[in-house]
Amino acid sequence: MPDGQTSITKPSVCPLDCPDTCSLDVAVEDGRVSGVRGSTANPLTEGVVCNKVSRYYPHFVHGQGRLTHPLKRIGRRGEDRFERIGWEEALDLVHAGLSEAIKSHGPQSVVPLAYAGPHGMLAGGSMDMRFFHRMGATLLDRGPMCGGVKGEAFVSVYGAMPGTPPEQGVDAELIVVWSNNVTVSNLHFIRTINRAKAAGAKIVVVDPKRIKAAEQADMHVAIRPGTDVVLAFALAAELERIGAFDQAFIERWAVGADEFMAAAREWSVERAAETCGVPEEQIRTLAAWYGDASPALIGMGNGMERNQNGGNSVRAVAALPVLCGKWGVRGGGVIAKVGAAVPKTMARLQRTDLIPEGTRRMNIMDVPANMLRDDLDPKVAAVFVYNHNPIAVFPHQVQVMKAFSREDVFVVGCDVQMTDSMRYADVILPACSHFEHADLFPAYGQTYLQRAEPVIAPVGEALPNTEIFRRLAARFGYDEPCFKASDAELMDEAVDGDDPRLGGVKPSALPVDRALNMTADGAQEIVPFKTVFPKNASGKAELASDWMAEARGFRVPAYRPLDSAYPLALITPSSALRTNATFGGHAASDGVQPLEINPADAAARGIEEGDLVLVHNDLGETRLQATLTDAVRPGTVFSAKGTWMRTSDTGLTVNALLPTHKADLCEGACFNDARVDVQRI
Repeated sequence: MPDGQTSITKPSVCPLDCPDTCSLDVAVEDGRVSGVRGSTANPLTEGVVCNKVSRYYPHFVHGQGRLTHPLKRIGRRGEDRFERIGWEEALDLVHAGLSEAIKSHGPQSVVPLAYAGPHGMLAGGSMDMRFFHRMGATLLDRGPMCGGVKGEAFVSVYGAMPGTPPEQGVDAELIVVWSNNVTVSNLHFIRTINRAKAAGAKIVVVDPKRIKAAEQADMHVAIRPGTDVVLAFALAAELERIGAFDQAFIERWAVGADEFMAAAREWSVERAAETCGVPEEQIRTLAAWYGDASPALIGMGNGMERNQNGGNSVRAVAALPVLCGKWGVRGGGVIAKVGAAVPKTMARLQRTDLIPEGTRRMNIMDVPANMLRDDLDPKVAAVFVYNHNPIAVFPHQVQVMKAFSREDVFVVGCDVQMTDSMRYADVILPACSHFEHADLFPAYGQTYLQRAEPVIAPVGEALPNTEIFRRLAARFGYDEPCFKASDAELMDEAVDGDDPRLGGVKPSALPVDRALNMTADGAQEIVPFKTVFPKNASGKAELASDWMAEARGFRVPAYRPLDSAYPLALITPSSALRTNATFGGHAASDGVQPLEINPADAAARGIEEGDLVLVHNDLGETRLQATLTDAVRPGTVFSAKGTWMRTSDTGLTVNALLPTHKADLCEGACFNDARVDVQRI
């Protein structure tokens, strides 16, 4: 270390869109983040953090793409020509642009386009939501992008009951890892899996690809994408046939089991095997193992929801532990909605009482198409993009780029880095990374609540999201006290401070060197159907749902085949190099991206290892580099999501091939319903 240079280690938390929400130790040298590693503050994450966070975060905070000053566009949309301006001018430009939209088309013509860049409660949705609610802007349904389908499905069965905490899997005799690439996007669950396996548990992986976890599993079920509901139905029918149902549990805790089973019995093992593309014997063996094991745990990932049968697949899988009585013991049941254990007070944090009556709601997946509509009333006249990189994330990328190229739609961008999407903005506001502001961090995949303080000062002129929207509120004349709330006050309004599990400590005063476990009642750990129970009208698991019948048309789960003229299913799961599109600006993500293809599919097309290939369908085309592997099932190709435009010489990434039709529940995205063909270039 050079003379005079000081180094200190400070505690922090990873805010990225991941179920683990790891605690961090951050090395700071001369006011800069020089290193990031896992800490032991969170008992679940145990000092381990993924490589992408440890390797790429310093560049994310201090690298060439970091936004450090407000910018004004001086070139064409997407041309990447901007000039530096001051904050006052930037706020004036935002005020003028949004005000013009409101004057011409009303406040609902303004659409806040935000997703889940940071998962901190303040950066992710606090003062910003107050600002847009007060304005009367269009309300955005974010869930359909990811997680909403799975969440709605689980809630339709169990209400807001938290599922099984993942660390309890060490006690399981069987763990079924279903559509969850744990080593890439749920790292700490693989540690639980390995411990259970060492203690004698069987491990089953259900996934179209032989992911790393499958290489060590007792069985890999290489399912055809989009057919999970069929497999779950067949398992239910086979479990009934072999006498594995727990009738006493069903009678006590289930609603609609007979109706559910009437649908499940339509799927024999033979019929399901053909539809799912898996051997009959695997279905029978998995049913036998599941019936015999206690505890038996299913770890569901979000991959299952990313198709037009996604919600009903989650519902059908979530029914299995009810039918077989696998709940009520430590390490049994399903890992899902675990974060429901945290006593969030979102209405108070986001001030939903400010929303004008009759304000429209818009599905996040519909925003690009709606930006192109001149017949929409009111039309989309202004879009405020923050915590999101829609150019790199949305399906039908050609449509998204066309939408953001409209000169008559005012676009505000707010981000930490100069992303593909920021290049389409009229004004760019530089945001702080989470290392530069305080925040409160619950998790959606575990039960711990954490708080973090800034570890460095804001880089350049960057500001936290909360301060950006405070200043915007003042510029718009919103002078109510709620727009002057400090970050500490926002934390105290984000979580119920009277909840006994906080022990009388204000959320804003939670210690930053340890995590608070949200147990069932402050003493007993969460064990569904023993210490926590379904939170719905019936107080039971609803395998047939009146709510679903009315809202979505599916009283019990159902399967809808996907018809396409294109022969290959394209799946786009998480990358080992990125978290969604975060870190896509790092050099590790440069270059032509790989397309994993089964050797049989490659041979039929004359494709060899390393060939450049054209991947195409009716929506677009992109060039990728073929990687031949039998880890991908025949008829399926794989390319990780979140790549940035600079990796493509066609000006399009794999997102150009993804469809815009909706899932069965939540009107969610169907990324894995992409169907393509591939040819050698």
